[in-house]
Amino acid sequence: MPDHEVAIVGAGPVGLLLACLLAQTGVDVGVYERRPDGDDRSRAIGIHPPGKGALDAAGLGTRVKEEALELEGGEVICGGRILAALSFARYQRVLVLPQRRTHALLIERLSHLQSATLFPDHEVRDVRNEGEQVRLALHTAGVSREVTAKFVVAADGVHSIIRKQLGIDWRPRPGSGSYAMVDAPHDQTGQRVQLHCEPAGLVEVFPLPEGQRRWVVADLQRTLGDRDAFVAAIRQRTGFRLELPLDRHPTMFRAQQHRASRLTAGRVVLLGDAAHETSPIGGQGMNLGWAAAHQLSAALEHAVRSGRAEFREYERHAERAAARAQQRSAFYMSMGRPAAGPTLAVRNAVIRLLGTAPLRARTANMITMKGT
Repeated sequence: MPDHEVAIVGAGPVGLLLACLLAQTGVDVGVYERRPDGDDRSRAIGIHPPGKGALDAAGLGTRVKEEALELEGGEVICGGRILAALSFARYQRVLVLPQRRTHALLIERLSHLQSATLFPDHEVRDVRNEGEQVRLALHTAGVSREVTAKFVVAADGVHSIIRKQLGIDWRPRPGSGSYAMVDAPHDQTGQRVQLHCEPAGLVEVFPLPEGQRRWVVADLQRTLGDRDAFVAAIRQRTGFRLELPLDRHPTMFRAQQHRASRLTAGRVVLLGDAAHETSPIGGQGMNLGWAAAHQLSAALEHAVRSGRAEFREYERHAERAAARAQQRSAFYMSMGRPAAGPTLAVRNAVIRLLGTAPLRARTANMITMKGT
């Protein structure tokens, strides 16, 4: 008799959401996370309509809406001039809530579901399909042990151990770039994003709850981890003088895109960043994972009850959604690269076109992942 009906490897926002969805239906779920404590690093902030739908299904929609800031739209700016301005319809609105808070709400929700158990400080080192079950080799507190499950979901991130163990190829996709970001206090409230597509490169300004703003700056030379260089780059590109507190330091990151060659192997299924790495420029990755988790939960519930591993529809839908999201992200990154002369003129013309009345609603749907 397996230890769990479903074992989820990885207690990030996607793995936790899937655990909540399954546990609500009475499926026995074990969630294994290698970190002993939560991950408080600043990451995703945007909750798009597909993500809101998944959180609603997990019983968290109301709590998230109470704490989040709601984006009403935004402007794209170059040289102090607005190239395009969009206002989101009610159904397109994006919620903004730092991932650490979303993570905490998911942990709290999971703790109230009797058929789910979270196992922190449990590192998965091996996975084996054994016909009617899957065996996981774990290491915790200096001790090695094994657990079994009818099905295993690998939600263990871009550097997925499970994917590597199964020999699934990790294929690069177009779209990459280097960036630096920081969250800083701001004395002006607002619910609109500003995207500065300047000749020297992108500067994104996102309003956050509690009087904060997130600044994301394209960093082609990877020199903006220094706070003075970061502030100088923003002033040079936008004219804005950022007052950055002494305890705030930019975080540098590399945006890349990959997709797994397949999402299933026997009774093991890949989910979220383990299945597809999508650039954070555009804020799609977490929402893409949540939408996939929502669909996978129904397939897993059926598989647990029937005993049959039927995930072809999940795999087909997840791969198509990832391909669309990565195409959008590659486009967003291309719009924010340094440009001059004819290249800059063409780019600005494209942005202006996307903001015209005939295309405005479609552009807003693209940005907010409506219909993904």
